[in-house]
Amino acid sequence: MAPKKPLCLPSLLLPLLTLLLPQADTRSFVVDRDHNRFLLDGAPFRYVSGSLHYFRVPRVLWADRLFKMRMSGLNVVQFYVPWNYHEPEPGVYNFNGSRDLFAFLQEATLANLLVILRPGPYICAEWEMGGLPAWLLRKPKIHLRTSDPADNMTKIFGLLRKYEPRGPLVNSEYYTGWLDYWGQNHSTRSIPAVTKGLEKMLKLGASVNMYMFHGGTNFGYWNGADEKGRFLPITTSYDYDAPISEAGDPTPKLFAIRNVISKFQEVPLGPLPPPSPKMMLGPLTLHLDGNLLDFLDFLCPQGPIHSVLPMTFEAVNQVHGYMLYRTYLTHTVSEPTQLWVPNNGVHDRAYVMVDGVFQGVLERNMEHNLFLMGKIGATLDVLLENMGRLSFGSNSSDFKGLLQPPILGQTVLTQWLMFPLKVDNLVKEWFPIQPLKSSHPQTPSGPTFYSTTFPILNSGGDTFLFLPGWTKGQVWINGFNLGRYWTKRGPQQTLYVPRPLLFPRGAHNRITLLELENVPPQPQIQFLDRPILNSTKHRTYIYSLSSASEPMELSGH
Repeated sequence: MAPKKPLCLPSLLLPLLTLLLPQADTRSFVVDRDHNRFLLDGAPFRYVSGSLHYFRVPRVLWADRLFKMRMSGLNVVQFYVPWNYHEPEPGVYNFNGSRDLFAFLQEATLANLLVILRPGPYICAEWEMGGLPAWLLRKPKIHLRTSDPADNMTKIFGLLRKYEPRGPLVNSEYYTGWLDYWGQNHSTRSIPAVTKGLEKMLKLGASVNMYMFHGGTNFGYWNGADEKGRFLPITTSYDYDAPISEAGDPTPKLFAIRNVISKFQEVPLGPLPPPSPKMMLGPLTLHLDGNLLDFLDFLCPQGPIHSVLPMTFEAVNQVHGYMLYRTYLTHTVSEPTQLWVPNNGVHDRAYVMVDGVFQGVLERNMEHNLFLMGKIGATLDVLLENMGRLSFGSNSSDFKGLLQPPILGQTVLTQWLMFPLKVDNLVKEWFPIQPLKSSHPQTPSGPTFYSTTFPILNSGGDTFLFLPGWTKGQVWINGFNLGRYWTKRGPQQTLYVPRPLLFPRGAHNRITLLELENVPPQPQIQFLDRPILNSTKHRTYIYSLSSASEPMELSGH
């Protein structure tokens, strides 16, 4: 596989021995370039490491994942620190809860793992904007990931060779799998391919970090995106076909890797924990709460921003999620007339409505023929979805929203009202509420809220939310943003639901969906005991509740 980014690992290798503060003065870590090795406390040291991102794993599960890594034979964990996760606004820092970096370091220490800390500021990691905070884009002409544009490369490599003509052999990103994009197949890497390469490196005495050892999940809006001829947003699942699955379970790949490691260094005694209990539930019927437009005063209580031309998310301090753009037709459009945005100006998906009636979608880098009609004074609403900022590439200033004014036929549309929407706040604080007006169409379409409550009838466990027939949207469970679903496009068909997100037996859990396009005739969901991560947009699979071992194929959506 091709490497994702250039790396200079020895300068990033920071085993945080100072975590054991009383012993910090007695420990040492040295790069012994004369003998092409590392020295830990004066003794030759080779690390076998795995990547895990604390920001993709709920805090309550950190200890479990780290323990499994140590039991696999690893002696080091490698992870990034995403700048945007910890500084949401300039000078405003958050190291609480799942962002408690020091708590994660302590968990690594308790698991007897050393740490390779990669603090950024840029991390890539298929993470939103590569870890750079979106507020940098409030300077419209900013150039990201640049320093000296003339001669970056020659001086840097010259400097590297000046200080490091020799050194230990290191592979800092040995890929155990690969990431997934919406609309493509689930990526996998075979066990023989992984283990053969790993064994060759270990025979050479090299240190290695396996990326990823446990991938986790892009909860909320944190997924990144790539641009390879067209815009490719990354899926909610970051399973990565890694040795430890998205749900934290050991896989056959893990045991094969552990067997290889055991040939070169001691592996902790004792078995790995078995897969965690999984829960099946449903089908459950969801109930219509109302169209997104009906909740506009709750979603944007401060009211709209007025501008002659549409403004970007960044210009109005909207970091993630959704923003509604509204204008009014200045003349009657009696024949179907094309709505289009020049210069690929939709970043990233636009859901178009006229007088509240869903008309269709415009999408970044995609040709869509969307034709509208309407009377003078009709309301034209365009809901923009930020699908994740580019995480890789030089100067990838990925502004979101309407970057150009839409054109209806030959008329440039002006005089816009922009509503930055706080959807997560509405779901957490106000549901269930009644919309300001009731508009329950016979066949709901366009951005619409659905919800229901459900109890856990037994001890429960991790589970996977399956949304058969739903098109695209966002899911919350008990106010927690699970992430995006895109059932129609795939390949991911289920969303991982960690057990700690669910209330215990007897309490009622609430699930809320924001479906952006079309609702199935029967608005139902299921919770499965295994994931579906490799179903294309043409067909999907559902595991029968009566026989979880055999899949049933369902054609189409």
